[in-house]
Amino acid sequence: MTRRIVWLVLLGLFLPIVGCSSSPDPADRFAAFADALQRKDAHAAAAETSDPGTAETAIKSMFDGMGDAATVKVSAETEDGDEAGATLKYQWSWGEGRDFGYDTTGTATKTGDDWRISWAPTLLHRDLRDGLKFQYSTDSDLQTPVLDRTGQPLMTWQTVGVITLDRARLDSAAPLAALLAPFDASTTAESINAQFASNTDDRVTVMKLREDDLDKVRDQLGQVPGVTVTEQGELLTTDRQLSSPAIGGLAQLWHDRITKAAGWSVYLVDGDGAAAQRLASTPPAQTDPMRTTLDLRLQLLAQQAVNQEARPAVVVAISGSTGGILAAAQNAAADPQGAIAFSGLYPPGSTFKTITTAAALEAGLATPESPVACPGQLTIENRTIPNDDDFDLGTVPLASAFSHSCNTSMAALSDKLPADALTKTARAFGIGVDFTIPGLTTVTGKVPNADTAAQRVENGIGQGTVTVSPFGLAVAEASLAHGSTVLPSLVDGDKVTADTPSQPLPAAVTSALRDMMRKTVTEGTASQLSDVPDLGGKTGTAEFGDNTHSHGWFAGIAGDIAFATLVVGGDSSAPAVKISGDFLRSAG
Repeated sequence: MTRRIVWLVLLGLFLPIVGCSSSPDPADRFAAFADALQRKDAHAAAAETSDPGTAETAIKSMFDGMGDAATVKVSAETEDGDEAGATLKYQWSWGEGRDFGYDTTGTATKTGDDWRISWAPTLLHRDLRDGLKFQYSTDSDLQTPVLDRTGQPLMTWQTVGVITLDRARLDSAAPLAALLAPFDASTTAESINAQFASNTDDRVTVMKLREDDLDKVRDQLGQVPGVTVTEQGELLTTDRQLSSPAIGGLAQLWHDRITKAAGWSVYLVDGDGAAAQRLASTPPAQTDPMRTTLDLRLQLLAQQAVNQEARPAVVVAISGSTGGILAAAQNAAADPQGAIAFSGLYPPGSTFKTITTAAALEAGLATPESPVACPGQLTIENRTIPNDDDFDLGTVPLASAFSHSCNTSMAALSDKLPADALTKTARAFGIGVDFTIPGLTTVTGKVPNADTAAQRVENGIGQGTVTVSPFGLAVAEASLAHGSTVLPSLVDGDKVTADTPSQPLPAAVTSALRDMMRKTVTEGTASQLSDVPDLGGKTGTAEFGDNTHSHGWFAGIAGDIAFATLVVGGDSSAPAVKISGDFLRSAG
């Protein structure tokens, strides 16, 4: 007959041990030992043994080797007629179906009136012996690549060299900086010293180099006192020129995928970490490449286009047919401001006239052929709206007022709209919608209700309280191309959600807008791009601050590419138009 005693700790409640006396019997000792192991209390478990010091070291090593994420349940069974012996049952778990169980045995010895568990490594596992320790590890398929939408590798696991400097050898900062400056001109002796000044670490990481770059200076680095080079693996872009705020979150998504599919193993290893015995293992599951919506070719072309501009510049391109993000590029001048391509909010200026015109068309206030006045200035509720340089077109069709970016015509239409008209229309195009996109943090924009005439006319020309991000404006263009609110995505198969259901856009409205945007390119404010096939767009200049400077915008649709281009402080739409042209012409 077996007498089984299982000890469990739950919510801090310690179950009393029945039958305790001033001198615990072997069953009590094994019970306390098992209970302490479940709590990962190495000191308490070791105290139940004949050699607490040695036992505590071994038990701590077991917990360290199994990892912080491990949980363990331990039970002890004693046999009638063998009061000095027990079977210990271990059940380890790391979650996700990663479980490892085994039995081992132990004995207790009596010295005087006191029983103690006879310490031996086999108390922890029947095959454990002096000089060996536990090691739990995961086995991930690190060769799983991140692909662009065409199947081209976008990111792969690569070797990098981590270059560190010892605080005791600050005199090496200058020669180290001289070796590394060709890879990053901002690395100087002063910058290295500043790193040490900002913390108390004995060593600081000065730079990480790709393997081919490391090979160029490996020997020289080895001759600089205090410098250490450690090689490790990292997920890197396949093209060193590839830089995008859309890529930053891909590494975590990739890591989550391969971790979920990872295999695992438990080994007994020697002091050098060499495997002595495999105790349990499961191979990694098949992990398919992580395919993104990005287009490597378009991304590099967009990057080249923004890099020609000295001021902060951004291009975001989205597929009108799928909503997939094709490219998101921002230049070095923009990078210090953060991921402004996706979360920077700016007044959209006249690019917002696409939304204003859509609201007016849907409300029946006008058609593309309707005659509208385009005076040089228009005053509504003490707010004077001027055209650029006060140009005056007289009375022209709405399509002409749109293509020549007539502020006064749009202001007059905005004044006739309800307070929430622009808010609702913008949301139908995706501006103001909160999207949850795995791998990205995005903000599309804000279009508050306009309760006064002055607010309506200012918002109607993309000033006032209206703000958009380049991403949000690109979403609006993609929605126009799609005919309904798109769900922008970054990784195939990952679920994207929105706080507003997708809304269909009236076909008559989208058709009219596409025609007017094409007219803007063929004979309006973006005629510099008339050679780009099938391009339709809208220019925008948005004042900010003290109104002495402006942001420059251009947004549009060319084939399946819906895009928005921003030059922060561009002072006109011309720089954004040029960047867009460079991008689209090279994209073909």
